[in-house]
Amino acid sequence: MPESIWSYVTPGIPDELFERLPGIPMSKCETRLLIIGQLRLRANSVLWDIGAGTGTIPVETGLLCPNGKILAIERDEDVAGLIVKNCRKFNVNNVEVTVGSAPECLHNIADKPDRICIEGGRSVSEILEYCWEHLQIEGRAIATTNSLEGLYAISASFAMLQARNVEVVQSSVNRLETRGNRQVFAAVSPMFIISGEKL
Repeated sequence: MPESIWSYVTPGIPDELFERLPGIPMSKCETRLLIIGQLRLRANSVLWDIGAGTGTIPVETGLLCPNGKILAIERDEDVAGLIVKNCRKFNVNNVEVTVGSAPECLHNIADKPDRICIEGGRSVSEILEYCWEHLQIEGRAIATTNSLEGLYAISASFAMLQARNVEVVQSSVNRLETRGNRQVFAAVSPMFIISGEKL
């Protein structure tokens, strides 16, 4: 097997190392670090990543937890293929990709998660409620959104589900960029990361 292009034990793969598709959003490196930190993964965690997009979270968590199992759920077949491509690129072998819309496509998944990451979906509240039923006791779920409406909906769902130790973090990251002959700080789109535990 060829050596991985990311030879470090810490997460934080630069965005430009991932394969991309035009118009498909990607969690930026700094935001990924916050998401992974909020997941509080165990060495053998079973993670459902719903709305996995480019596959940055599956790749990073797959490398971080080689004895774990990551299930990447993505509704678009081309984007799901991109996840597979990125996993191959980084020699990640513990990610299983499911093509379909959540929550309907989750019914046939046998592995019950102890960690859930919801990065997208048409009805985040409905997805969160379904996933919560399957989340193991002492499991942890997080959901991300960049809108106030999404924040309200996710917060209301966590309250209805009686989640414990609910936390809300908003990323605020600036990167130094060269524009012409000047260096300026450019903001990375802020993201709300809402987490809760099932006790």
